[in-house]
Amino acid sequence: MKDQKTFRVFIVEDDLWYSSMLEYYLSLNPDYVIQKFDTAKSFLARIHEKPEVITLDYSLPDMNGDQLLMQIKEISPDSKVIIISGQEDVKIALDLLKKGAYDYIVKDEDAKDRLWNTIQNLRENVQLKQEIETLKEEVHRKYDFSKAIIGNSPVIQRVFSMMEKAARTNITVSIAGETGTGKELVAKSIHYNSPRKNQPFVAVNLAAIPKDLLESEMFGHEKGAFTGAIARRIGKFEEASKGTLFLDEIGEMDINMQAKLLRALQEKEIMRVGSNDLVKIDVRIIVATHRNLLDMVKEGTFREDLYYRLLGLPINLPPLRERENDVLIIAKHFMEVFCKENNLQVKNFSTEAKKKLLGHAFPGNVRELKSVVELACVMAEGNDIEPDHLNVTSQNIISDFMMKEVTLKEFTTKFIQYYLDKYNYDVLKVARKLDVGKSTIYRMIQNKEVFVHKKYAYENSFMN
Repeated sequence: MKDQKTFRVFIVEDDLWYSSMLEYYLSLNPDYVIQKFDTAKSFLARIHEKPEVITLDYSLPDMNGDQLLMQIKEISPDSKVIIISGQEDVKIALDLLKKGAYDYIVKDEDAKDRLWNTIQNLRENVQLKQEIETLKEEVHRKYDFSKAIIGNSPVIQRVFSMMEKAARTNITVSIAGETGTGKELVAKSIHYNSPRKNQPFVAVNLAAIPKDLLESEMFGHEKGAFTGAIARRIGKFEEASKGTLFLDEIGEMDINMQAKLLRALQEKEIMRVGSNDLVKIDVRIIVATHRNLLDMVKEGTFREDLYYRLLGLPINLPPLRERENDVLIIAKHFMEVFCKENNLQVKNFSTEAKKKLLGHAFPGNVRELKSVVELACVMAEGNDIEPDHLNVTSQNIISDFMMKEVTLKEFTTKFIQYYLDKYNYDVLKVARKLDVGKSTIYRMIQNKEVFVHKKYAYENSFMN
């Protein structure tokens, strides 16, 4: 297998003195691997190595440069061929360049310097191309469904299934979900697993753009279209050409702009502000919202025709509180990533900490969980993350609990646990606050229905 770090240059030249001179000169760069050949036959025996650059004498004893160039382009089309000839014939040079030669250099006193510069530019281009390909591969790996979105719960598996269906076609996708559930991450994952993955992904947060500027932002504008338009600017539709345009918080779009968006989607063309010329567009649309668009249609704040135009393949992202043990899987992932990035020892979540995470409704969803875990990693001095390291106390316990349907017993347990957390596990104080017998709380602790942190634990005889 060819070493990706090498940069091979094959010199095909029957003048041994001239080839030695080129070899010496190019070898001044220690990163180049140079190989010389004095016949077409000996060179063709090694062309399977596919060097990055081939310097080719136009007049060889067993084959002319024109014939050999055609064979090179057939066998190793990615190799760049630089013709080096004693003939200063413009017609021949143009013909060879048309047939695929990268450059044509005449053998004169400046030849070696020109060759040096040409190869140096080629190498930089090759390295840039390799870096771009590497970045593309990294992006594709990053947005692999199984890696981008973590979880094993049935509800998230259904999301994976819908994402796979979305990635196979260009159908419009509408993503619904509470704030912090990962709507943009889902959109990117669909794009980078679709046939458009090598084209742009352009995200627009419609809630962050003033309505007076939105048309220009989306469709672009011409120079002089309005005060401050000092030059032509392309909009997000043109920027996303051949790729994906992600319209986040679509429910925040002004009703007048909705009509212009609908027309653009129906006609597949836009008109820049201040222009009379239509511009054809080819973009895949993915929209997202935390609002109920159908309710907005009924209220008259969202166009019904646009709603059905955007509905496409709907993906509903479940809130974290409905994803069962995914909370622990995601928390572990965030902990490992944060510890690695900050040179911290990987930590463990204690049983009590896990219980506390599972008992919290996470109104901020995955975004909130990430923040909670990262803070816990900082606060935990030892190897274990304990409950008091987890800053998840809700400011509105009733609304927090009621976001998830629970039994009366489960509600009572959560309610008492909340007060234990709030008053540093002081059972007597909690009992007075709630007007219940302290034995009730002790019994719940003993049965592990609620917990107290070990440093606040009561007598060992009782806790056992």
